[in-house]
Amino acid sequence: MTESQKVHPGPVGAAACETGDVAHPYEYTETLFPVPRLGAGLQFLGEYQGSGFTERKYLVRRGDGQVVQLSRLLYLVAQAIDGVRDTETVSYRVSGRYGREVSADNIEYLIEQKLEPLGITVPFGQEGDQVAGPTTDLLLVLKGHRVIFRERQVARIAAALAWLHRPPVVVLVLSAALCVDVWLFAVHGAIAPVLQVLEQPVLMLAVFALIVASLVFHEFGHASACRYGGARPGSIGCGLFLIWPSMYTEVTDVYRIGRTGRIRTDLGGIYFNVVFVLGLALAYVLTGQPLFLAAIYLVHFEILEQLLPVVRLDGYYILGDLAGIPDLFGKIKPILRSMLPGRAPSPEVAGLKRPARIMVTAWVVTMVPLIAAELGYVLWNLPRLLTTSLRSLAEQVAGTWSAFADGQTSAGLVGVVGSFMLICPLAGATYLAVRLVGRLVKVIARATEGNTRLRVAVWGGVLVGSGALCAAWLTGMTPEPLPRQPPIAPILQPGVPTVRPTAAAPAAERPTPATPDPALPTAPPETPAPTATSDATPSSPAATTSGSPSASPVTNAPTPGPTSPKPSPSRTSASPSAGPSTSPTPSTTPSGSPSPSVTPSESQSATEEP
Repeated sequence: MTESQKVHPGPVGAAACETGDVAHPYEYTETLFPVPRLGAGLQFLGEYQGSGFTERKYLVRRGDGQVVQLSRLLYLVAQAIDGVRDTETVSYRVSGRYGREVSADNIEYLIEQKLEPLGITVPFGQEGDQVAGPTTDLLLVLKGHRVIFRERQVARIAAALAWLHRPPVVVLVLSAALCVDVWLFAVHGAIAPVLQVLEQPVLMLAVFALIVASLVFHEFGHASACRYGGARPGSIGCGLFLIWPSMYTEVTDVYRIGRTGRIRTDLGGIYFNVVFVLGLALAYVLTGQPLFLAAIYLVHFEILEQLLPVVRLDGYYILGDLAGIPDLFGKIKPILRSMLPGRAPSPEVAGLKRPARIMVTAWVVTMVPLIAAELGYVLWNLPRLLTTSLRSLAEQVAGTWSAFADGQTSAGLVGVVGSFMLICPLAGATYLAVRLVGRLVKVIARATEGNTRLRVAVWGGVLVGSGALCAAWLTGMTPEPLPRQPPIAPILQPGVPTVRPTAAAPAAERPTPATPDPALPTAPPETPAPTATSDATPSSPAATTSGSPSASPVTNAPTPGPTSPKPSPSRTSASPSAGPSTSPTPSTTPSGSPSPSVTPSESQSATEEP
């Protein structure tokens, strides 16, 4: 590093200022030690409480929102930098706090080799204070963030709702919710209200609106729990998690409080779903409308899904905070490497406490096969998935258009919702496929860099596997697409036949009329017997097509074929918010959100040894 001469201000005596001998109240002296500066918007979150690491970890948040883990020495160095002190002064301050001597050369090394690459300090010689540090490009994170409630709005609402997290209130809410569930599932019945809603498109829209409201209320549960624990919640927004729209709450500040506060924040969204259930039950008591009971039934599925410790749902962050690991997915690669025979545990695994290592290893051993099996299952069934989805989308769009054309506004609105929810998985699956292919190309390129034979062998294996999969798709080895099925609720699917026409029998299977033998005598046709009554009434269509062949004259009229029923005036829609599956918030926790917090990335951690 070339030493650049920097200047720092020094105080001037008050007498000189009063006499007017100087033009400014500061004089500037030159120094041979550089003056480091922090990046714009850097925040110090403090020690990571309840950590699962053997060494103490400290957290800082860059201006771009990325959270970085630092060792104690690097954290002290960053804290001592204020844009005025040079590296020698910083070394004195750090040495006193660290308990060991850290020279100015050590400080410069740590700044240049550790803090600058992480985007924490400004490179020496740069004029501005905007820095661009490395970011984690994980596949299972929320993409396309859009803020719905800004930080100030969230802070006010969270402060007004924080009292719901008091222990006596929590006990009262859970007890009341248990009584509601016993009455709904054991006495009244939960399916009947759902079936009543399916018969009316307007009620379906109302239930969809209630489920969306429960998702928003879920996120305020995370924010209010964060506020109750003493941390400062951030904004609430939405984005795209894998293939579904999801909401998230920015509660990164929760990492500076204890483990209890973090787990309370993780459970805050699910707890507010329970509070929302009580509100729906009260609305049913006041109005008697079954749509509120149907919404209660669907909210239960949302709660169960959020408790799963997969992807970035609330259960994932609950497990991570119990283990004291901010990012469980960041531990998959080092743990798998450490499980190989003859490989020593990587520092990222060796630095974990024994209980945390056991918990995270069990999670990795369980989740990696599940994710791999799910990916293989999707690839094997990809043709039938695409065919069925595109066919369903075409029918949905056509039925929605016909509903609006016939003046069925409510059914058309339900069709719009259904079309949107069918488009989202297709668009998300396309985006995910592009990301997977791009990630695979990058991984292979890095792993085979400098080894041409290995690269050729790896790409050959990839091409052979891809060719075999495509051959299975084209030859029909994979499962066939689902046959067309009549709608479960015809009133919600206008334009979709309630009875599918059967295919005509092949010509070889059709019965051929018997040809009379000309050598045999032909019997005269029988005369139908007269009816007993003279005032005969016209028969119904069903009676006309039935009857004995010997009692009816033979005619040359064409045989009636299968007829298509008239389209019904409405259609159904599927939504992750209105069905058993709901959207996760990140907590990047995306909770639903893939999680309620933006977790510090393990790839951004650094050690300090110069």
